Amino acid sequence: MNTEPLTTALERAEQALTLSNPNPRVGCVLVAPDGRVIGAGHTQQAGGPHAEVMALRDAQARGESPAGATAYVTLEPCSHHGRTPPCCDALIAARVARVVVATTDPNPRVAGQGLERLRAAGIRVDLLPADHPAALRSRELNIGFFSRMIRGTPWVRMKIAASLDGVTALPNGQSQWITGEAARADGHQWRARACAVLTGAGTVLQDNPRLDARVPGLTRQPHLAVIDSRLDTPPTARLFEPPESGLSRHLWFFHADPADARAAALQQRGAGTIPLPGAKGKVDLGAALHELGRREVNEVHVEAGAKLNASLLREGWVDELLVYLAPRLLGQGAGMVPFGPLERLADGVALRWLDSQAVGDDLRLRARVDGRDAFLTNR
Repeated sequence: MNTEPLTTALERAEQALTLSNPNPRVGCVLVAPDGRVIGAGHTQQAGGPHAEVMALRDAQARGESPAGATAYVTLEPCSHHGRTPPCCDALIAARVARVVVATTDPNPRVAGQGLERLRAAGIRVDLLPADHPAALRSRELNIGFFSRMIRGTPWVRMKIAASLDGVTALPNGQSQWITGEAARADGHQWRARACAVLTGAGTVLQDNPRLDARVPGLTRQPHLAVIDSRLDTPPTARLFEPPESGLSRHLWFFHADPADARAAALQQRGAGTIPLPGAKGKVDLGAALHELGRREVNEVHVEAGAKLNASLLREGWVDELLVYLAPRLLGQGAGMVPFGPLERLADGVALRWLDSQAVGDDLRLRARVDGRDAFLTNR
């Protein structure tokens, strides 16, 4: 089976990286019986057309008929009415002859039903083996969507900027800027692909950041979630300023203390306040992540201080680390994740390297917590 058009479809899907949330990133390529590509497309913003519809529109714009064509799709066509009608119906109405699918959709409302619906309409359907490179690439591209659908929680990616000796802030709290401009710009790209940025009250009070994604041409802004047990964030914080892009976003505060007056002040600024009390007057982090999953958050980009980082790691909620190391030594200061102390080396958090890359003068490292992506490979 020729799967080369799926490579093109995956390239199209990658164009939806910062666009389609909370929908999955999907690409579609239409190939005529004579082997010509007659249409291609990728998923648009939520509520907009999906990849299959975009490819069919592209074929129409080229003056091509999709009748008898093969549709190469990176994720199983949806079979339910969501924000848009089922993509299965669009392919059936277009009278395509065959659909080649990289991987099934984990959404319980689809989960194989799309394939069966196409087959029932007389369309030949070919599903790639789970270990096929295109299937693996499609699932990896949508790791947050798969996480939310299967685990009920987003994929949690923790970003850390540190010196070569692991210092994230000086003893006096100064941390801007340890890494260079190129690394900061790269970090904004990773923010932009997430559904939500997660931070803690300590970071808000110390740095007063805006934590928006500043990327040229951005069409959606990630939401912002704050772990703030006592609702210490002042209503004057820069978090409430409109993002530089002018795009809107939700702002959610997870807290433990009822703090009704403080909650009312934040609500007046347009924020949502969600009480999720846990042990010792702290926010229940697991409950917060499940709540974000319920709010259709696929990927969470954590930019927080050492204490919240340590809590998330210690409680087992971190999936991946995105670490920028600057070529300098700072000696004493805050560490990356000061949990412990441990009594055995085996008790440490085991990681698996994904990649490393120079970004300007700094080094970007990506590592995955061992076993956290098992839900992807066990399909």
